[in-house]
Formats: sequence, structure tokens, C-alpha cells
Amino acid sequence: MKSWAASLASLPENRRKAFLDDLSDNALAAMPWVWDVWANPLHQIAPDGDWHTWVILGGRGAGKTRAGAEWVRGRVEGPTPRAPGKCKHIALVGETLEQVRHVMVEGESGLLASTPPDRRPTLIASQHKLMWPNGAVAMMASAVNFEALRGPQFDCAWSDELAKWRYARDAWEMLQFTLRLGDDPRQLVTTTPRDVPVLREILEAKDTVVSRAGTAANRANLAPGFVERLEARFAGTWQGRQELDGEMIRGREGALWTRAVIEDARAPEPENLNRVVVAVDPPVSTGASADECGIVVAGVVMAGAPKDWQIWVLADLSCQGASPQAWAEIAAAAYEDFSADRLVAEVNQGGDLVETVMRQVAPQIAYRPVHARRGKRLRAEPVAALYEQGRVHHADAFEVLEDQMCSFTAERAARGKSPDRLDALVWALTDLVIDAPAVGPRVRGL
Repeated sequence: MKSWAASLASLPENRRKAFLDDLSDNALAAMPWVWDVWANPLHQIAPDGDWHTWVILGGRGAGKTRAGAEWVRGRVEGPTPRAPGKCKHIALVGETLEQVRHVMVEGESGLLASTPPDRRPTLIASQHKLMWPNGAVAMMASAVNFEALRGPQFDCAWSDELAKWRYARDAWEMLQFTLRLGDDPRQLVTTTPRDVPVLREILEAKDTVVSRAGTAANRANLAPGFVERLEARFAGTWQGRQELDGEMIRGREGALWTRAVIEDARAPEPENLNRVVVAVDPPVSTGASADECGIVVAGVVMAGAPKDWQIWVLADLSCQGASPQAWAEIAAAAYEDFSADRLVAEVNQGGDLVETVMRQVAPQIAYRPVHARRGKRLRAEPVAALYEQGRVHHADAFEVLEDQMCSFTAERAARGKSPDRLDALVWALTDLVIDAPAVGPRVRGL
């Protein structure tokens, strides 16, 4: 489908002016709200045909949210503000309720901003609902609390950033049971692509249609120079292909971790952790161009024999460009917030300076320096094995850390390339489980 804006832009200036001059005042006033005038037809207009799921894979800032809001408008609104549309019961699903509200509903490209005043829905925040003048109702739902989808039923659904949902498969499958109203229940997924198993399955389904767009496709609506700055930094990298071009990057051949393994590892944090550690992989330098300081928090449940112990990754607090004082304060705060038993820090580069900085910030901290005596891949392999055994769980979705895990190959290790978040993860799990016999099984707080 070709948008009106593209059609108008293709006309000679005199014909374009004549067309606009012929419009009534009301028609001109309505133009900002007529999505066909402004949409990019390649990825922001719903495809024709008999499909059940439409997926928009787009780079950051490609206009996915606006396309989602306008698609819901098209399903909900009738010819007049109070006339019924095709759908009356809508599900709005995001990673958290806060993101649903602040991005999908109240965001600059969300439903409230995209809808003309006479048709604009009312937000009932206490009930997590939107109500339109024509009686249509949308329920805001969180992929984290996917059990809340057990019971409601819908004839339309919009899922945003599905590829980063913590419990993507559980939430998606629960949503499918709810789409049972009306003659033609349909759903839209808007997401930056990541190689998540459930997303791959959605894309491969026979009743799915897919639209793709890079960040540059929405250049006219982004800050001047934004696209150029990011392309200068990330062009040609896997981050650029995924985050800017909207390309699905499959797991790298030879990587120690796969997306499937990580997705299977998701589980809520238990209450009976026996030990918690904060692991720090300090950068060699400081400043905007410096390496990241890896800071990862993890805990272990020591039930049964050591081979049965279960580990949880609790937080990734890594930072870039921070001074030693700044990253030490972040690590010390994590130590307190998670009631950690010890802070582990690699000291190959910083030596005694690492402990000195930590002691200045937190004099009473339980501290253990660790030295890298083996290659990066050799250190990481036992940790990857723990994941394959189903003994490691992620209590949240750690997007950047998980991307680093799935891109860490032998080739990168041979070049000395090991992301600092991943290094911190390896040190944390090594201290909790792999070196545990030397440390001794202790109970937290003792």
C-alpha cells in the first residue's frame, strides 16, 4: 500500500498546492491525525491478506511504537468518535507495566499522543486500563506477571519489545489463549530483533507476516545527526546490524552460550540463597573510550551435594567511562543492597590499587582478589558447562550481558576479546561454585 504522503510528494509542486488548496478547513485540521498521510508504507502500514500475527522488526527509533499505536487505533476506531470499530477488547503487553504505560500509552509515539482529542481514550491507571469514547477497552499487561493474562479475553493484542521480555515464551503462550473474541482476532508484535527462540518460532509460523526497517527509515523524525553518530560507531558490527538495521543476528557459530540455553535459564530469585557475591572486572583506563567495568551480582543455593547447587545471576551493574571511585561506589552499593558475603575482583591489571580503591569506599567489605592465570575461554568453559547442566538461572533479562555471552567465540578469545560483563560473570560463578570446595560451604551472614 502506498501512503498518501508518498503520493503527494511525487506530485509536481503546482499539483500538490492545488490539492491542498482544495481541502476544507476541517480536512486540513484532520491531516495530522490521518496515519496514511505520514506512515512509511514499507513497515508502518499493516499488510493485506489473511494473517494472524504481524511482526515489525526494526532498529532503534525506526518508528515501531508509532506504528503499533496507529494499528491499534485502526482496529478500535469507527467512522465517528462513538461508532464501534473492528475491536472492543485489546491487550497491551510489554516487559513491565511501567513500560506499557510510559511507552505504549503515554509515550511521545504512544496511543494518547497519536489519537485526536475527540477519540482519545481515558487512562484509568489504578485499573491498568484504557477506555475509548466508543466503549472499547484496553488492558495493560506485564510479561513479567504473565499469569494476569489467565482469564481475560481479547479480539486484538499489541506486544512491544517481545525479544527482551524476561519470560518471553510463558507470556506469549499465555497471550495466545486470550485471543478468542470476534471474527478475526489479530495481533501485532513490535520489537528490535534478538535471537530469542520464541521470536524465531513466531517468525516461522505460517500465519505470520513480517515487516522490517532500519533506524535510518525514520531519520526524518529523529534528532539531527543521531543516525550518523550511531552508524559511525556501530556500522559493520553485530550491534549495528541488530540495533540499527533491525536484522536478526543468529547465535555465533562456536559461541559458548546460545540464546536457547539462556532463555531456558530464566527463573525468579529464590528466598533461600546461601551466599551472594559481587564480582568486579575493573577497566585498565577511564574516560568515554575506556573499556567497561564489569560488575555482576550472583548467588547460590547450596542444597544437596555441590554438583546439585543452583546459581542465580541477580544483577548486571556494569558501567563504562566511570572513574575508579565511581565504579567502586557502584560495587559497594551492590554489596550492601544484595547483602553480599564477598566482593571478588580481578587484579591482573590494577594489582593492589583495586583493593585500595574498594577499601576507601567500603573499609569493612569482605574482599578477595583473583588472578587470571588461564586464557579467557578456558576460564569461561566451566561456567558455560554450568548453564548446559541447567544449574544457572537469570533472575532478570540482562540484555547486554546476554548479547556478550552469545557472541563470545574462540576467535574472539584468541584475540583477547572478552567483554567485561562476561568476565565479571565468570568470576562470580567461579567463586560461588567452581572454587567452592576451597572456599568451603558457608551459610549467609556467618
